[in-house]
Amino acid sequence: MSLSFDHTKEYVLEDECVLLRPLQTDDCNNLLLFSLNEPELWKYSLVKVAGEENLKNYINAALEARSAGKEYPFMVFDKRTHEFAGCTRFYDISLLHKTLEIGYTWYGKKFQGTGLNKHCKYLLLQFAFEQLGMERVAFKADNTNERSIAAMKSIGCVVEGVLRSSVIKADGVRRDSIVLSILKNEWDGGVKERLFERL
Repeated sequence: MSLSFDHTKEYVLEDECVLLRPLQTDDCNNLLLFSLNEPELWKYSLVKVAGEENLKNYINAALEARSAGKEYPFMVFDKRTHEFAGCTRFYDISLLHKTLEIGYTWYGKKFQGTGLNKHCKYLLLQFAFEQLGMERVAFKADNTNERSIAAMKSIGCVVEGVLRSSVIKADGVRRDSIVLSILKNEWDGGVKERLFERL
């Protein structure tokens, strides 16, 4: 499969429950309530998002990374409640090696544990493997973030290992990062089917 990923194209991914569309500058308005009222959402984050100014910087940095072809950020819209729920993105995109990572994912509290994440991950993984021709999709998380690690394992990710003291969090503390991944043959060999059954 020839790889074709155009970071200037407006990719929209959706099913009956969720819609993912490209992040835009004015999405600050759609996400501001989370930023002002739920700062704990970014407890494990590498960047500061809580507060209006931090949110604007977060969105601008994501859009600059998209313009450079390095990342592709999405807004998450819950079609069941008709509300914006959070963000996610592709990053470390390598067409040469047919790999990318999914991360920078967060949802407002009311959307956590609702199944929304599984719908998002299904759409992102399906797009990465079946449209972009990726051979490996990776995920990273703070090694102490048990909720996030459990969520990744539940969609079929395999733990590869831990990168010790790999990055600096927004609070200035260094973190160990756990690395998980799904390979194309695993996606085709049962991960896709099992995840779909859980939607």
